[in-house]
Amino acid sequence: MNKLSRREWLGVTAAAGAVSCVRKVERPNILFVLADDQSWPHAGAYGAKQVATPAFDLVARDGILFRNSFAACPSCTPSRSAVLSGRNIWQQREAGVLYGSMPVELPLYTHLLEDAGYFVGYTGKGWAPGDWSALGLKRNPCGREFNSRKHAEAVPPGIDLRDYAANFTDFLAAKPADAPFCFWFGSTEPHRLYDKGRGARLGKKIADVNVPAFLPDTPEVRSDILDYYSEIDWFDAQLARVLKALDAAGLAGNTLVVVTSDNGMPFPHAKVNLYDWGTHMPLAMRWPGRIAPGQVRDDLVSHVDFAPTFLEAAGLTADTGMSGRSLLRPDASREAIFTGMERHTMCRPDGGTYPMRAIRMKRFLYIRNFAPDRWPTGGPDFISSNKQPHGDIDDGPVKAVITQPDAELKYPAAYRACIAKRPAEELYDVVTDPAQINNLAADPAQAVNVSRLRSRLEEYLRETRDPRIEGLDPWQGYTYHQTVGYGASFNNSLSQPKRDEAAGKATHKPE
Repeated sequence: MNKLSRREWLGVTAAAGAVSCVRKVERPNILFVLADDQSWPHAGAYGAKQVATPAFDLVARDGILFRNSFAACPSCTPSRSAVLSGRNIWQQREAGVLYGSMPVELPLYTHLLEDAGYFVGYTGKGWAPGDWSALGLKRNPCGREFNSRKHAEAVPPGIDLRDYAANFTDFLAAKPADAPFCFWFGSTEPHRLYDKGRGARLGKKIADVNVPAFLPDTPEVRSDILDYYSEIDWFDAQLARVLKALDAAGLAGNTLVVVTSDNGMPFPHAKVNLYDWGTHMPLAMRWPGRIAPGQVRDDLVSHVDFAPTFLEAAGLTADTGMSGRSLLRPDASREAIFTGMERHTMCRPDGGTYPMRAIRMKRFLYIRNFAPDRWPTGGPDFISSNKQPHGDIDDGPVKAVITQPDAELKYPAAYRACIAKRPAEELYDVVTDPAQINNLAADPAQAVNVSRLRSRLEEYLRETRDPRIEGLDPWQGYTYHQTVGYGASFNNSLSQPKRDEAAGKATHKPE
């Protein structure tokens, strides 16, 4: 088979161009807000009692709460690439892996809006981690950086030092008076590492934790989840301040606000996995005067939908290579969404990936594991880029519990769900098995569903020209730009480093 050219793979055609003419409408401002590693149940609007998310809940009340929204990939960099490009990870080349880079020929909604006259910028974690310029791109994928302002008061250990709201205010002050804006607010919460025991010190109760069925129910696990909850509370408090700054500037009335997360909670069986706990995302969207308040939508939507949504709102036509659809109206014809995963950390010999693709419908989740002989976590014997075995699990108390030497005997169900090697095919009834721990792929009663979903997934992968379905693997050879990371300035009183975007300096959070 002929090798695909870069432009063919990305779906970019010179004839199509990226943007059509601007329609004569009042163009809205666009505020995109992204939590870092938050799974969908953990917001008050979804009924969660253990977290305080009044700002997210307000956006949901004022507009739309989505109950079936999914990230394109459960890993930071490729998930953000999908948001920016409106494409699946296998359509992004080097942008489809952690610590990757951004192909020059990949159209991004931020650049398209900037070319159309928008003032574009970001604070916090933008497109990261990786080196967006390594392939020749000349401008930041998220626009102009606003990260100089830090919190005036001390913040808890593990919390980002950057004052997101103050930086947003600086952005608004720099905006030309006659230009609409497009702003990316990328929190680094609730990404690990956590200030151990902070959740309990804030008054959260161990007894109130909902431990997912794929984790051991131990005091260490419950306390770790409380600390995760506490960082969601912090993120929401910063969101409230950003929304207040928007109101104070008199711009809320014509601003499309979208709040979501990049991927699931940093726990085994969640982040870096195609189960719902890794890909099912919180999502709320408001646009005063254009979106009626109080809506709840159950249609299946994807992060690849954000780019075409923002372009349509701005009066532009999406690039023809985008896989997403506008969210400005429900799409009853969509019966499924698709997700994928290739490489997260360098946790296998020679940069080996753990290739997965999935189709998610309302009732079923089908996952295809293309290399079932490999450990999904990286395994116990290879020391990964984050200096640990099982490198695709974020470090913390839960990892310590689930990877202890006797874990397979002590917690057999959790070990199977979180650590053990997996078969080539997985099928889950997401209604009866929300934790996705009962694989039905080998059940004769499900043979028809397995065949149907396998065929539909393969059909879509061929339609979208996924090299993996053709037996090709370019991902293993992509450069891992680990010396360039998340962005400046964290409270680094915690021990494990992550990398500083500008200078490669050690800060507190890992991949």
